[in-house]
Amino acid sequence: MSRVIVIGAGAAGLMAAVAASDMGHKVTVIEKNEKAGKKIFITGKGRCNLTNDCDTNDFFDHVARNPKFLYSSIYSFDHDMVKAFFEENGCPVKTERGERVFPVSDHAYDVTGALTSHLRKAHVGIQFNTKVQAILFDKPKQVRGVRLDDGRELPSDAVIVCTGGLSYKSTGSTGDGYRFAKAAGLDVTPTSPSLVPFEIAEKWPEELQGLALKNIEVTITPIQNEEPEKDNCHSGKKAKPVYSGFGEMLFTHFGVSGPLVLTASTMCDFVKYPSGFRLLLDTKPAIPENELENRVKKIFEEAPDRHYVNAIQSLFPSRFGDIIARLSGIDIGRTAKSINSKELGELCRLIKAVPMTISGTRGFDEAVITKGGVSVKEIDPSTMESKSVSGLYFAGEVLDVDAVTGGFNLQIAWSTGHLAGSSIR
Repeated sequence: MSRVIVIGAGAAGLMAAVAASDMGHKVTVIEKNEKAGKKIFITGKGRCNLTNDCDTNDFFDHVARNPKFLYSSIYSFDHDMVKAFFEENGCPVKTERGERVFPVSDHAYDVTGALTSHLRKAHVGIQFNTKVQAILFDKPKQVRGVRLDDGRELPSDAVIVCTGGLSYKSTGSTGDGYRFAKAAGLDVTPTSPSLVPFEIAEKWPEELQGLALKNIEVTITPIQNEEPEKDNCHSGKKAKPVYSGFGEMLFTHFGVSGPLVLTASTMCDFVKYPSGFRLLLDTKPAIPENELENRVKKIFEEAPDRHYVNAIQSLFPSRFGDIIARLSGIDIGRTAKSINSKELGELCRLIKAVPMTISGTRGFDEAVITKGGVSVKEIDPSTMESKSVSGLYFAGEVLDVDAVTGGFNLQIAWSTGHLAGSSIR
């Protein structure tokens, strides 16, 4: 039996403690907050989308960075095992649209409750309102315990770091795990917000605040510098899109958000492309451009004396038609019959590719997860243990792995946490 300390009582930490205690180890969880699972409580708008019911082989297609690193952890504790765990611990689950899995109760606290209930039965203690100052090592590098902020030292044979990233700092995610990793000599890749809303340079989206567009398509392309770096692209070469997707987008007071935008943010690297990105919005993705022209032409022919701005309103949700009319550059006072074929074609091209400039993101305060973290090159993927420091493990968002929305990131937390806890001997 080993003495195990888990730093962080979030998703990965609680599951790591479950797995380690199930192996018969003496486990202590240290949490800086006043309660466990603080970030779990706010996921899925308080409902907690705890995993995704897609085929395990397809899971990795939804991972943005380092999917191969996750093979061992995902296959050893997949979505079916996660669902079974919660069912067995008093939290029945259900599967909704997009294969998203939620607790039947629609209450995130039932997810945390299932984990903490399991730990109580295993006599695992959680020390709340307690901060770890440092991880202690023997020479050669071997974990021997932790030092708390009050100066106390707790001995252990293994430490599992599950401190999360930098997103939602109010939940305690302040980058402690990166500090621990660097102190142990491990590499940490650059971090940035992910699954985060976009800020838009143009002002017109503010006028549409609260408007959701469904069944639309966006394509996002980097804005190249005037003199691009040699390894970026050749001068004059058109940049390739970093993302293209179909779904729902929401206009806000700062730009755009919604499921489609959050997913797109995982692919936008503002360090590599500091000039930002161009977003093209196809408001009618199901209609080819030539068919759209025929449709708009017919609308104009059926009401030739109407102002063209009023004639096109039937094509769009409330308020959006006015914006399209303004962006088209056509005088809104003109009648439908006055629009010539060239102007009609340009109008339809605009409808199929409304341009916006992504100037940045809303930062870590509004990011669901963190991109970057402890380099996976430093970690044994079959155990989650550091390759260079014996007894030091990492799991969850603190690692340089992240996925799109839909329960995939919590599955990563459950799987890597479970593997770390069950790998301790």
